[in-house]
Amino acid sequence: MINSIETLLLDVPAIRPHRLSVATVNVQTLVLVRVLCDDGIEGWGEATTIGGLSYGEESPESVKVNIDTYMAPLLIGMEASQVAPAMARLRKSIQGNRFAKCALETALLDAQARRLNIPLSELLGGRVRDALPVAWTLASGDTQKDIAEAEKMLELRRHRIFKLKIGLRAVEADVAHVLAIKRALGDEVSVRVDVNQAWSELEAERGIAALEAGGIDLIEQPIRAENRAGLARLARRFTVPIMADEVLKGPLDAFELATHAGADVFSVKISQSGGLTQARQVADIATLAGVGLYGGTMLEGAIGTAASAQVFATFSDLSQGTELFGPLLLTEDILTEPLVYRDFMLQVPTGPGLGIEIDRDKVAALRRG
Repeated sequence: MINSIETLLLDVPAIRPHRLSVATVNVQTLVLVRVLCDDGIEGWGEATTIGGLSYGEESPESVKVNIDTYMAPLLIGMEASQVAPAMARLRKSIQGNRFAKCALETALLDAQARRLNIPLSELLGGRVRDALPVAWTLASGDTQKDIAEAEKMLELRRHRIFKLKIGLRAVEADVAHVLAIKRALGDEVSVRVDVNQAWSELEAERGIAALEAGGIDLIEQPIRAENRAGLARLARRFTVPIMADEVLKGPLDAFELATHAGADVFSVKISQSGGLTQARQVADIATLAGVGLYGGTMLEGAIGTAASAQVFATFSDLSQGTELFGPLLLTEDILTEPLVYRDFMLQVPTGPGLGIEIDRDKVAALRRG
């Protein structure tokens, strides 16, 4: 039985400003959910967002209020091992709130997998890979700083896929910035861009043409999510893959995009999908439609990153790699043993549940209030 559900906000400084077209992250607020069951087993989940309400419809504070006020009362007293009925009850009674639902489902699945003494990935069909290629996002906005940062990551053998956050400047300035970095790093690494919806369709046509000619490998969400027809037009027009992100908020969006050839690649995010099982559904739709897959991030800490890794490890196709670098962007880790990044890959935890152990002292020290 589910005995209690606790929602915690942790404010963790970033190692450097992380600039997107919609926000700059200096401090990331981790939203953690702890589910305690009557058999003594506990599970953990995470519902971290980016930039308060500048990126999406949920903020750390709204996630906590909605879980504590509306969702937890629906779940407390239910059978803890019956995750699917618990989530069905939530989805029937609560509209939206994808991030909050994801955190609760993660915590319940973590507890159940621990109960069965198996990795969480085995509850989702089983893993087909034990390590995931991880991109690093260059988001200082300074060309020379970004080049130096990328070269350091290559020297450490931590990343050889680099994604640049652009969209704050004029198209031509952003293109010049990106191509200078591509020339400096050479053809042995992959350089991609994420525009975070900042361009108009006409700007995207100019920018993508120049980026494609310069050898950039992937273009993420160049235009507004509402302009699905425009995204499809860009995907048809250019050879460089166009990736859907903000437009992709679960299986129904995935189905519509796949039906209308709306993108070449899906960025799958567990929280944006509404949970781990729905992220799997997004991936299944993509695979059946011949759409490539990329494992996205909401800059989660270790819990959300471990949960994402457990899901992405089950994907038969992961042609574009992942972006599970969130814990590396933060100055503090909340695990007794950090996640392992080596040889350009994240090693998927193999222990029961999420395969991680929480450092309660660190959580207590970072907890808001």
